Amino acid sequence: MGMVTFVDETTSGGAGGGWELAVAEERLALRELIRRRVFQEVAEHHARGAAGEFHGLVRPAGRTPGRVDPEAQTELALRAFAANGFLVLVGDRQVTGLDEEIELPIGTEVTFLKLVPLVGG
Repeated sequence: MGMVTFVDETTSGGAGGGWELAVAEERLALRELIRRRVFQEVAEHHARGAAGEFHGLVRPAGRTPGRVDPEAQTELALRAFAANGFLVLVGDRQVTGLDEEIELPIGTEVTFLKLVPLVGG
C-alpha cells in the first residue's frame, strides 16, 4: 500500500498544506482518485462533529455547516473538474480526463490547482 500526497494550490499563488491518503492500487482513474479524496474529506469533517464550515476540494451546495453527503460532494467535484474549476497535476503531468488512468508509485504527489478568475477579465 502506498501513500498519495494531495496538495491544493490556486492560480493566485495560494497553497494549502499537503495531506496523505493510503491507496492500495498502483493505478486508478482520476474519477476514482477524486472520489476517494472527497470521501476522506467528508469523513474527517464528520469526525470533527460536522460542526462549522466544510473545507474541501469544492464547497457543498446550499448550507455548509453540518453533515455533508459524500456522494453529492463527489458529483460536485467531478462537475467542477469537467467545467475547468480545477486542474489535476500528477508529478509534472496534467491529467485531462476523468477516466484517464494514473500511475501511483509510492510517494506520488497529486496537485489540485484551483483556477481563480482574473479581476476585470
